[in-house]
Amino acid sequence: MKIDAHQHFWNYGADAADYGWMGEGEDALRRDFLPRDLAPLLAVAGYAGCVAVQAREVEAETSALLRMARGSRFIRGVVGWIDLCAPDVEARLDRYADDPLLCGLRMVVHDRPDVGFAGSASHVRGVSCLGPRGLTYDLLVRSEHLPAALALVDACPEVRFVVDHLAKPRLDGSDHAPWSAGIAALGRRPNVWCKLSGLGTLPGLGAPGPFLDEALASFGPSRCMIGSDWPVSTLAADYESTMAVVERWCSALSAGERAMVLGGSCAAFYGLAADRE
Repeated sequence: MKIDAHQHFWNYGADAADYGWMGEGEDALRRDFLPRDLAPLLAVAGYAGCVAVQAREVEAETSALLRMARGSRFIRGVVGWIDLCAPDVEARLDRYADDPLLCGLRMVVHDRPDVGFAGSASHVRGVSCLGPRGLTYDLLVRSEHLPAALALVDACPEVRFVVDHLAKPRLDGSDHAPWSAGIAALGRRPNVWCKLSGLGTLPGLGAPGPFLDEALASFGPSRCMIGSDWPVSTLAADYESTMAVVERWCSALSAGERAMVLGGSCAAFYGLAADRE
């Protein structure tokens, strides 16, 4: 079963003020992208489902994505948002305790002014509450955030983590040394996975292949998962072309290893059912 481990939905017309992260040259993203838009793209590319990931830092995002998931069987799970630094974080998490479609949470770490935010006391406390509730955490970081991310992982051994977009290395290699060291260190932690996603919009000029090779060497196929980052990925290529980059790259792997990268690893990490009732 092939699963897209990372994509987004948004109702831009209703919630435009929540998408301040859309920058210059990203006008094409300033419209609605909804489940009905992704469903035919998944079918053509041969993917049975996807994981919807938060794109707004408001708690209403979690509820909105869960509503979409309940109405679209191909959405296998949701990575939502709550303020994990809030003093009442446990009560906020418990509001969703009975929703099996909520797989995990994410905060937009790489947009915080403090590069050490991931390892800050309030953030560590909030993330540590996820493990006992069976929830995962998506690490949205760049190279400069990897030391703090490693501190967070080491402080929360009961939580399963996944690095989004390979931690966004610069394809020109200008940050290769810190990125490579950080990815290798995270790969040595058995509770950390890696998303081979967002490749078309990585900064700098260059081919992603060597970075995919390093991720595979660090995490192995059972902890690497394909993701589109749709619709952000549409800034670089259409859906099928986006997924084809990793599919072509992993063609040299064994059939079992390819099955892990293209869906099995995602299902295991997020605890996704083979099909939804």
